[in-house]
Amino acid sequence: MSDIPNPSDLTSERSPLAYENKRFLNGPDGRALRILSEYMEPLARFRRERVQDTVVFFGSARFISSSAASEGLNILHKPGGAKLAPPAEQEKLKRAEAAVDMARYYEDARRLARMLTEWSLQLRSKRHRFVVTTGGGPGIMEAANLGAREAGGKTIGLNISLPFEQVPNPYISPELNFEFHYFFMRKLWFAYLAKALVVFPGGFGTLDELFEILTLAQTEKLAKKIAVLIYGQSYWKKVLNLEALADAGAISPDDIHLFHYVDTPEEGLEILKDHLMKYHLAAPPFSARKVPEIARTRGLGNGMDQPR
Repeated sequence: MSDIPNPSDLTSERSPLAYENKRFLNGPDGRALRILSEYMEPLARFRRERVQDTVVFFGSARFISSSAASEGLNILHKPGGAKLAPPAEQEKLKRAEAAVDMARYYEDARRLARMLTEWSLQLRSKRHRFVVTTGGGPGIMEAANLGAREAGGKTIGLNISLPFEQVPNPYISPELNFEFHYFFMRKLWFAYLAKALVVFPGGFGTLDELFEILTLAQTEKLAKKIAVLIYGQSYWKKVLNLEALADAGAISPDDIHLFHYVDTPEEGLEILKDHLMKYHLAAPPFSARKVPEIARTRGLGNGMDQPR
């Protein structure tokens, strides 16, 4: 017979509640709950902050403002400002000149976001409409959040935790500053609330988001009309030849009409306004007027964009 310990020699502690058990929540078995959290917590916050829908700005995280780019170039042009070996010095100068050239897109994103927000603030609505939304980082994302903030509007940042780069820029509305672990949950929130997408020059991440939204629109997996503006023809025509896809029969000729090329903030604003007024500001059915909800779109009786 085994010895029975003396109760006075034993200690007893309560086990943590399941939803407070960090070892479980942060382990493989808690993954489903972590994924669900990245859906439910943003949903609750968007409802609390009365955000109905968004306009998403994408673009390079590496572009900087005109003033910062010019300052960097001037330092290299100063006598004795660069002491590197000639090849390295030339490469650094080349990058600084490119930064000055691409800085116009930072300024254009800032201006377009400001103009769009000024317009949306004039709309009569109990909820915030067409809120400027970005990936929350630097570059074009920072520019768009800055422009919306300058106009006095709320602005959203959907940041992603990465081992390098990307910390939230300071212009995001604090109550709408989100941090995601899962890329696919972040993508869901980009697509779910968006009524329009503005794609500034960028790299792999920008291309990824552009083609994902175009694919969803092409396959009609979004139960709404979404405008896609590709900003900066001179850049994108060098990077992409989407017309070649239609010429080869890889996409329908009508798919070319899923997006618009624009080159100025004023042109972009007019296309956005026309689209948003036509498809998302028309009077909804009477049954849909009773309870405003996030992501509401025209023609859906229950007021929500439904997956197909």
